[in-house]
Amino acid sequence: MSEVVDHLAELTGFRDRDVLDVTLVGALKDMLRPERVAIYRCVGEGDDRRWLTRAHLTAQDHTATADPLWADPATLPTLAAHPERHACLLHQQPVFVGGPSALSLFPLTTDRDIVGVLEIDTLQPLVPEQTRLVSSILRVYRNFQGLLDYSERDTLTGLLNRKTFDEAFMRSVGEPPPAAAVVTAAGGRRHGAEFGCWLGIIDIDHFKNVNDSHGHLIGDEVLLLLSRLMRTSFRFSDQLYRFGGEEFVVLMRCASAADAARVLERLRDNVQRYVFPRVGHITVSVGFTAVRSADTPSSAFERADRAVYFAKGNGRNQVASHAELVASGKLAQEDTHIGDVELF
Repeated sequence: MSEVVDHLAELTGFRDRDVLDVTLVGALKDMLRPERVAIYRCVGEGDDRRWLTRAHLTAQDHTATADPLWADPATLPTLAAHPERHACLLHQQPVFVGGPSALSLFPLTTDRDIVGVLEIDTLQPLVPEQTRLVSSILRVYRNFQGLLDYSERDTLTGLLNRKTFDEAFMRSVGEPPPAAAVVTAAGGRRHGAEFGCWLGIIDIDHFKNVNDSHGHLIGDEVLLLLSRLMRTSFRFSDQLYRFGGEEFVVLMRCASAADAARVLERLRDNVQRYVFPRVGHITVSVGFTAVRSADTPSSAFERADRAVYFAKGNGRNQVASHAELVASGKLAQEDTHIGDVELF
């Protein structure tokens, strides 16, 4: 019993979700002595969903391994490649598979959704007492994930909130950039330029008119639907935030400014074409900047914010690059005066 309590104390001692998953597989390895224990997350959209390894330990491993969050989705196994995991995810029920070894799969859930699948490979099937132990630990895991969501996520949209941004920003700046896979003329892939980190700010055009004309309940519905459009427009590795009101932020990895602009333009176009109930069509203005090695969260945010203000003052419904605006002379390097334009 003391071993279980020790592992639960360690499990709930971190606020980093990556560390939480690694701690969970480590605890189950110590308590069950399996051949393998791993956590997999379903990422992607539609028919192209894939399995991302969050934490993986074998009996011989001392430290867990995982896929990088910036992994190319094309390199990850498809959902169909692991039907047992898919069944566990789909039905939200444990799945037990016999064979040369026994495979036990458990859904990992939060109050909002299913976040993944826990897979335990043992020489013999888990006995009922072991199954109850795993289920009890997963309830603790779910409750702790709920506490993290409550403190780190916006209650309306479910996106990350502003107070989590600074830590995530500094972590992103400090991480070595992964190599970008470049498609060659022969169709192969080689490692070329490195991915950089980019910060984008998304602001709804004339959102005050939405609230004034339709009320705040409809305004909240617009914010919720926009957050869903963001989830489908960006990639699974992009970090999405609501900063309050109608202002949203994304931290993402891209190989170039052109790639970052394309990702943000996809969102802008998706929003423009979407018909919001009772409101109809709305648009967004977007500003973005490359994150520099010496940046603070506020310095990078200020550059992207200036690009947003320029977009709003020059027609709205567009994506503006801070670097391009400075290079073209449309925005002075140190000039923070935007002018008297109506921004909402």
